Amino acid sequence: MSDHIFAGFGFGPIQAGLFAKEAFESGRFCRIVVAEIAQPLVDAVRANGGTYFVNVAQADGIETLKIDNVELLNPTRPEDNSIFRISLAEATEIVTSLPSVDFYNAGEGNSVAALIAEAVGTGKTQGTVVYAAENNNHAAEILQQAVTHNLDVGRASPLATDGRARTHDLPVQFLNTVIGKMSRVVTDPQEIAELNLTPIAPGIDRAFLVEAFNHILVAKATIPGFTPGISVFVEKDDLLPFEEAKLYGHNAIHALLGFIGTVKGYHKMTELQSDEALMRIAREAFLNESGSALIKKYATLGDELFTEAGYRHFAEDLLERMTNPYLADTTARAGRDAFRKLGAADRIFGTMSLALEHDIEPEHMAIGALAGVAVLLGGADEYQIPAELRVTDWRNLDREGLRRLLRWVWKDQAPPCEKDPVDLTLEARTTLAKLARQ
Repeated sequence: MSDHIFAGFGFGPIQAGLFAKEAFESGRFCRIVVAEIAQPLVDAVRANGGTYFVNVAQADGIETLKIDNVELLNPTRPEDNSIFRISLAEATEIVTSLPSVDFYNAGEGNSVAALIAEAVGTGKTQGTVVYAAENNNHAAEILQQAVTHNLDVGRASPLATDGRARTHDLPVQFLNTVIGKMSRVVTDPQEIAELNLTPIAPGIDRAFLVEAFNHILVAKATIPGFTPGISVFVEKDDLLPFEEAKLYGHNAIHALLGFIGTVKGYHKMTELQSDEALMRIAREAFLNESGSALIKKYATLGDELFTEAGYRHFAEDLLERMTNPYLADTTARAGRDAFRKLGAADRIFGTMSLALEHDIEPEHMAIGALAGVAVLLGGADEYQIPAELRVTDWRNLDREGLRRLLRWVWKDQAPPCEKDPVDLTLEARTTLAKLARQ
């Protein structure tokens, strides 16, 4: 029965290759509407009758999927804005898939938070879930707070702590997501031709490339009498342990591979498969540092992931997927935004802190940390590193120089490690230097 309505914000590879795709393939949605401000993209999909294409990297090749009946609307245009607002008010599933949670409040009256508040405030649906797909462990709570502010300015009736809207008794719930699906937009015409990718739509010189992996975890919907139209997602009562597994497992090792791969001069992630020393470091960091710490922390949950066998399967599967030649990922992309990824509580130093908290020495993660510092220094202009903190060659970093640089990255808030993370990182210098020469 096609009685659900889908409304999305942002038409990137996750929205197009996961959420809108699953909505279309479910057969349960009478409308799939997505807000996108890139007018050429909107025009191209419209001219193609609401059809777009997604390239899916399988283990043995690339499959092209055709998605039909999708309405792209540009909310910066008055006529599209009106249509989108009406669609949003009738939506049973809303998905935000934006570059970061910082975009929730951008645009004042036309902000994502303001538009969702206006939509749910109409009370036109018997139930609406809002999936927050941004890469933030608390994206749903942040969005919930922003929507509450727009709903109840001057009123003292916030949303409930479980994400269910109590304001005006609205049946709305904000759900976090754990999206372990790697994806990208391919813009290089030569790469599009070499991989034989199908562009998003005729007239667009870009292509969506996503991996086939589709085991997506979401917080459990608890609105009475409401069943989501997309049924393939795996619901969890408590999503935080799995969010940490993604950050301190998937994200951490992906960054480690990108950082070390860049230092060693590799360009493609698939090239790393044949580097036994590098893959051994990644596997040790994944299983015996990230994995051991997470299992100690969450073994009492009784979930298979947080067992030795379950986490090993998780790690080995990801290492294979990260280096899939058909995904054609690059070390530069895996190691980009080094400043953020080296943050005090982010994937690298956050994993090291977690390991130390559970009496595990993260010596392999420390190699990734130092490689990340090398990548950071290599992009000194891009990251606007102060002149007094710059070092031409990371091998020449001394303890004080590394400490000052990391304090700048951490904004003077060091990770809560029992052992000094600066010393741990510096101790990896000999190993990384040897790796770089190989």
